Amino acid sequence: MPRLVTILLASVLKPLDDTRMLGKFARTLAERPHTEVHVAGRLAPTPTSLPDNVHTHALLAGTRLSWARLRAQWRYWQLLRHVQPTVVFVHAPELLPLTVLWQALGQGRLFIYDMRENYALNIQTQQVYPGWARGLLAGLIRRLEALAARRATAVLLAERSYAEELPFLVPERTIIMENKFQPYSSQHQPLALGHLPAATAPLRLLYSGTISELNGVFEALTFWRQVRQVWPLAHLTIIGFCQQPAELARLRAAVTTAGTGVTLIGGDTLVPHTRIVAEIERSHLGLLPYRPHPSTARCIPTKLFEYLAHGLPIVIPPNPHWRSLVEPSQAGVCLDFQALGHSPLPEAVLATLLQQPFYPNGVPAEAFWATEAEKLHRLMHSIK
Repeated sequence: MPRLVTILLASVLKPLDDTRMLGKFARTLAERPHTEVHVAGRLAPTPTSLPDNVHTHALLAGTRLSWARLRAQWRYWQLLRHVQPTVVFVHAPELLPLTVLWQALGQGRLFIYDMRENYALNIQTQQVYPGWARGLLAGLIRRLEALAARRATAVLLAERSYAEELPFLVPERTIIMENKFQPYSSQHQPLALGHLPAATAPLRLLYSGTISELNGVFEALTFWRQVRQVWPLAHLTIIGFCQQPAELARLRAAVTTAGTGVTLIGGDTLVPHTRIVAEIERSHLGLLPYRPHPSTARCIPTKLFEYLAHGLPIVIPPNPHWRSLVEPSQAGVCLDFQALGHSPLPEAVLATLLQQPFYPNGVPAEAFWATEAEKLHRLMHSIK
């Protein structure tokens, strides 16, 4: 009889219903015969209709800046001892030290590091931590990841650009596994709208995912104000989670000023991904108004794959990596969001929005997780 393969996927801050860890990795791995999958992360409502061989465990019930985050390390260690996994997928760098220790204390223990962000670069370039701490934290994480690259069975990269940015990677054990869209149902039927609604009809704009100044939430508001000159019934929905209280307070004030034309969903609470997908499905135009920044310039936002997979027309900044995905499908338009604060929407952009048939050849197949799922299955087959 084939032996049971037990897989543990773990993060501290990512919620139990995280789209990559649970929605993509866990559900894909659960398709394998004789496999049990355990998902550990931040407390969140367990999604319905999970496969019977997928189990969830809360490591963190508090905030990211609390003593509970330290206790999460102990819970993770206890889970390793209790579950006794065959393979561990580490989705957070702070779990690498205990994972490497766990591996060293036993024979045949395997772990895979899923590098979701260039954490060291983010710490150094984003204004989240005090200046004196950025170099120390970035250096510590870089050393941990270099150790993981030497000890791990494989390192998975959520972005293609990381393969060029990170010198410590071992090429033959590095796999690019992008954040493409995984439908919740095999019945997913993307609806390519073709044209946007007429100027006299309602136009639903969408900003989804992480809410932040860096990701352009205030530029989304500026875009909405200008679009209303053409579509008076334009409505903007902002849905997602904001980690910065000061930014959230400023956003709430702006939403209040905007009145009924703008809706904020989430903000200080995590929003289930199914709710975000529902908003994508009812929207007419998706916005990616990211500000130029080293930490995002070469990355492909998850929401870009999500919008493409739903046939949602998109407005993107002049980022060559994003344009290479959007332009072949005629999925959207390019706009310098940073110029909107002191100039109106360019006539060429308005003309395209009013006249262009979007997705004339349908939704691009490369927007879907199926291509990455094949890579994950090949990896597991190689280490059986």
